[in-house]
Amino acid sequence: RLPGTTREPGRQPHPDQSVTILHAKVAQKSYGNEKRFFCPPPCVYISGHGWRMFACAKSLYISDQDKRKHFRLLLRLFLGNGQEVGSFQSRMIKVISKPSQKRQSMKNADLCISSGSRVALFNRLRSQTVSTRYLSADRGGFIASARQWTAFTISLVEDQCADQRDFVLSEGFICYGCVVQLVCTDSGVALPPLVIRKVNKQHAILDVDEPVSQLHKCAFQFRDDPQTYLCLSNDTIIQHQVRLTFRVIKVVLNDGSCWTIIGVEAVEFTFNQGLACIQTPVSPVLYVSVSLQVNGGGHVAMLEIHGENFSPLLKVWFGNSEAETMFKSPKSLLCVVPDVSVFSDGWHCLRRIITVPLSLVRSDGLVYRTSFSFTFTPELQPALPARGAGGGKREEEMEGGQDGDTLLDSIHQEFTRANFHLFMQS
Repeated sequence: RLPGTTREPGRQPHPDQSVTILHAKVAQKSYGNEKRFFCPPPCVYISGHGWRMFACAKSLYISDQDKRKHFRLLLRLFLGNGQEVGSFQSRMIKVISKPSQKRQSMKNADLCISSGSRVALFNRLRSQTVSTRYLSADRGGFIASARQWTAFTISLVEDQCADQRDFVLSEGFICYGCVVQLVCTDSGVALPPLVIRKVNKQHAILDVDEPVSQLHKCAFQFRDDPQTYLCLSNDTIIQHQVRLTFRVIKVVLNDGSCWTIIGVEAVEFTFNQGLACIQTPVSPVLYVSVSLQVNGGGHVAMLEIHGENFSPLLKVWFGNSEAETMFKSPKSLLCVVPDVSVFSDGWHCLRRIITVPLSLVRSDGLVYRTSFSFTFTPELQPALPARGAGGGKREEEMEGGQDGDTLLDSIHQEFTRANFHLFMQS
């Protein structure tokens, strides 16, 4: 424990600080003297105690001299006095030469748009970079922004449930002709149900059902009003009216109704300095996977935590209680599960489930919260059947009632043989 500071994750006086990198899943390669800037541009959001910043890298591109098929973005963050906060990496980005016009199959599943994934939508008039507008959510509505873009969760909707307010979502790849819903990942604001249509030479093709691929041109037809399409006009999102005729298989669209769709990723790094004066970088930021294992039981249980970037300087905390921790490897930590009595105020608390958050704390007081919690669940055993003279005495005790201390001791013994469960926190 550092003098004058606290390392207790559950009693931090300051909120967490976070660094979020938002970027596209694919990047189109530039050839010759051209510069195909990443679209949408990678964005960085910094928030937390004393932190509030947004930055956008609009001039990044990858040339044909670079032979990599995948790469990561690297963000190095410094304070105003030159002190390094840390280095943060994006998810893996796939390099493509141009959008695929072929029908996608499972062989190229990484280029398909799947239900439940994140996407961005942008509109670009006459292939001019300066005319690019992104579909964005703003103050409960939708706008076309030249500066900032929004990540949307795109989900398949079972169309037979059209009359229900709560839509039934499906899994699988997004295909043209399907009903989808776009929901802002930050605010939760959603567009009405839309039918996604393939666009070819400024026409919406109505008889195509192939999977939607990265950087495809597409249009969004309002399911409840087939004559209207999602459209932008300057910075405003409007409904564009089209003419439908009998047995039509394609519809003429205006420029504002043609969108480009691309999958996006968001990676968030969260830490908490509390009152500690951290002088060393917070990176590499820890990553805890869902692979956690509980070994043993009774009075001694061990929890093994799997992830990345672990070090011997880390301790596992169950709520406000530090656990005895052993470093196994950069991908594994082993700790002793604290006795449940640490988290109870009295015997009466042992009848209920107790859940505490899991955190990792560095030796200098830096806290890395995880998305996991640890739950102690009491498992009381049923009374044993009566046997012989001893059984008669047991039966008599059950009829007359046990002594209070004996009952509490029995509950405690059963609780220490509890089952342990791990849950993802929402």
